[in-house]
Amino acid sequence: MNKGALLKVVEQKYVRTDIPQFKPGDTVRVNYKVREGNRTRVQAYEGVVLKIKRGGFNSAFTVRKISFNEGVERIFPFNSPLIDSVEIVSRGKVRRAKLYYLRELRGKAARLKSDRKRLNDDVEARAAAAKAAAEAPQAGAASPEEEKEAQG
Repeated sequence: MNKGALLKVVEQKYVRTDIPQFKPGDTVRVNYKVREGNRTRVQAYEGVVLKIKRGGFNSAFTVRKISFNEGVERIFPFNSPLIDSVEIVSRGKVRRAKLYYLRELRGKAARLKSDRKRLNDDVEARAAAAKAAAEAPQAGAASPEEEKEAQG
């Protein structure tokens, strides 16, 4: 077995599949586990995705936010066990893969247009998932006919 195949086998159990699909320009909220002494807490980090580095297991994304009028960028590995969850706050419409130009922009100039098409797709997907969940019979719950038979 060659080294690449062996690495793939070992890395497979650490690959995360619960992180949603997003692109550069999207605003995301990353809930990150922070250790302070012997305690751990979850801290939210919300900002714009500047870039996504694809490298198989070593994939990472960079999030930029403005904190006290200072730009702060943080790199999060996709497969990090310290990431509690990732939520997509809004979808941005951009025309490039790396948004380094945002580093020089300030205030209103640094805003991105909202991608209405992808927002509508998200809403439709959520509605379809909710409809499917409502139609599926819930485990342990009896149907109205079964409840009448049990009572009578």
